[in-house]
Amino acid sequence: MNSTSAASLIACHECDLLQRALPLPRNGVLRCRRCGAELARDRQDSIDRALAFTLAAMVLFVASNAFPMVGLEVNGDRVKTTLSGAVRILYDDGMWPLAGLVFATTFLMPLLQMATMCYLLLPLRLGRTPYRGDLIFRALHLAQPWGMTEVLILGMLVALVKLAHIASVVPGTALYTFVILMILLAAASSAFDPHDVWARVSTLEPETVRVSRATSGTAARAPTALRYGLTTCHSCELLTRIAGEGHGAPCPRCGAALHARKPNSISRTWAFLIAAMVLYIPANLLPVMNTRSLFGSEKDTIMSGVAYLWTSGSWPLAIVVFIASVAVPMLKIMAIMFLVISAQLRSPWVPQQRARIYRLVELVGRWSMLDIYVITILVALVQFKALATIQAGPAAIAFGAVVVLTMFAAMAFDPRLIWDRLENPHGQAS
Repeated sequence: MNSTSAASLIACHECDLLQRALPLPRNGVLRCRRCGAELARDRQDSIDRALAFTLAAMVLFVASNAFPMVGLEVNGDRVKTTLSGAVRILYDDGMWPLAGLVFATTFLMPLLQMATMCYLLLPLRLGRTPYRGDLIFRALHLAQPWGMTEVLILGMLVALVKLAHIASVVPGTALYTFVILMILLAAASSAFDPHDVWARVSTLEPETVRVSRATSGTAARAPTALRYGLTTCHSCELLTRIAGEGHGAPCPRCGAALHARKPNSISRTWAFLIAAMVLYIPANLLPVMNTRSLFGSEKDTIMSGVAYLWTSGSWPLAIVVFIASVAVPMLKIMAIMFLVISAQLRSPWVPQQRARIYRLVELVGRWSMLDIYVITILVALVQFKALATIQAGPAAIAFGAVVVLTMFAAMAFDPRLIWDRLENPHGQAS
């Protein structure tokens, strides 16, 4: 490789391959030539479009939390609830871990995502630099994986189908505003271009790094950032030089800790994974809901809820709930276990396929929250005192913990370990 500067290089965040950052055509996508991960995407009018979508989303976010989502009417009695009301009922029932999880993923994190995007984009639109933009950008990076408005909408749909068999369902204003909010949040995230934001925010130019043929090693080995003493910041994606003893040093652009590889990736992934496997058993065996009515009490597990949807004729939703609440958590645990074992053994088996498995695990993991949102809606609405009440069961907390732990396991795993076997066949995994 001829001498070049860091400004014309980009390191893949999944396989660490160094490659040139080529100009993108209109609406083009730059992908890694080794693992296929998306490196950059051309977003036209990124600042204006992302800001417009975010401001509209914030207006609808207020409306979605101010008005009732849905109402339920039985024998003249009507119960209606807002999202915050549903969280409060869970908390009052002693299910505070579940209430905290629902509050964080449907209110706090989406609000943080919108607030940080507005904080960054509005000053840029006015030609100013946002104060402490580095800190705000890191907060945005933290919030993005945990906002789950789209999963909440699907959970509402499943809950309404279940409730329609026992009472009259009255859709509320917030049900419609939440749907539009989901679309606007997706559009804002799609339009937001972090590279464009940093190009306008940052006054710090990346350190110029010379990569010479004399230090490139054997031609058979791919040119990776690690081999040249470089690393990519996981928050702002700045490619910078890091000394061997400088792991944990702050990124010169955003201040996040820099690591050539995620520290203790294998052991941390195993810890989260083992905890998720232990909790997966009570999450499926214990009751996830307790229903009390004039005819007695009934305890439902996740599978009994799937069976109810199937026998009531709502088989498409039964399939969706089974996939999201039973199959996805189990397959995600198996997939992460396969990835971490193969990385630990430094297996050379088809790294491209393992990279695709990793991306799929990250994509589908959040949808396992579906059953938690269904339970939240049912608990909030079926509160008719002597007639019928629903309370969340102990399995709901265990299942919520499984979802969170598997997401942490996927975040802790470093996909670059998949490719390290090709660079250092006799080394040890991190």
